[in-house]
Amino acid sequence: MPALVPTEYYGHITWLGRTRSRADTLASVACARVDLTYAGVTGEARSGLTRPSCARMRNQYPVGTDIRNVRQLSILSAEELAGIAQAMGLDDLNPEWVGASMVLTGLPDFTHVPPSSRLVAENGTALTIDMENRPCHFPGQEIERHLPGKGTAFKAAAQDRRGVTAWVEREGSLHIGDRLRLHVPLQRAWQPEPAASPTP
Repeated sequence: MPALVPTEYYGHITWLGRTRSRADTLASVACARVDLTYAGVTGEARSGLTRPSCARMRNQYPVGTDIRNVRQLSILSAEELAGIAQAMGLDDLNPEWVGASMVLTGLPDFTHVPPSSRLVAENGTALTIDMENRPCHFPGQEIERHLPGKGTAFKAAAQDRRGVTAWVEREGSLHIGDRLRLHVPLQRAWQPEPAASPTP
């Protein structure tokens, strides 16, 4: 029995970008094509088979621990990005300012697709979704550089629509206009016993 099943949902790439350096900002730069290896986007600051763990993983490891890099790409939904902009009182929001690697259109409730879902391009290039990318203050700092007085609204506006992080499962290339099919895990939702519920 297959562990993953293809859905009838497809995301079309409307924007691609690379983050050249994380020394000063998480901002990315738009491009028409990206080449992907198992380390991530070629020539991108977030690429690498491993990465130092950050504060998001502090319940699992001390910050700075070398771990598998499942945050090679930051993928957003065009529809959700428009929702963030509207909540911030903006006409639109430049994907560069939030450090996007890719923007897709056509996938509903994208931020909450199941972890371990796949996005498979028609040329065979495949990405594995790690999990929801929780909003933080860093994109707000970049937005503030361009639109003073607006950046602080980002974190709240991006709640439940910040997109996902992903890593490369099959190498290849992606271009603006490419179509990626969503494949989801074939399993029921986790139902722990009440006594086994994790303590906050």
